[in-house]
Amino acid sequence: VQLQASGGGLVQAGGSLRLSCTASGRTLSLYPMGWFRQAPGKEREFVGAIKRSTGMTLYGDSVKSRFTISRDNAKNTMYLQMNNLKPEDTAVYFCAAAGRPFASIRSHYTKQNYDYWGQGTLVTVSS
Repeated sequence: VQLQASGGGLVQAGGSLRLSCTASGRTLSLYPMGWFRQAPGKEREFVGAIKRSTGMTLYGDSVKSRFTISRDNAKNTMYLQMNNLKPEDTAVYFCAAAGRPFASIRSHYTKQNYDYWGQGTLVTVSS
């Protein structure tokens, strides 16, 4: 399975961007998919996740009500719509996917539980 993230760029505070993550390979084996981000000098943190079967979404506290995850299973693509961007959202954004369903909600938040990772796309928000 290969994941390709795209859509990053430079945007002013208050603006919007939409990231895409397209999967190729054994995509039918994918279960939850998620977004993480990593700012310089910081740990990679959970942004959000979406379940394949139900479309249920989860979000990190810092992005709730501003970011929306969606998924088009027919296109093997996941999206991250980011609105009202803030300078603190500046980071490299990574998409990830798991090859098995998670047993708990909590599992979606942990980066070690994901099996496949994209290369990352840089989002820079200027003030």
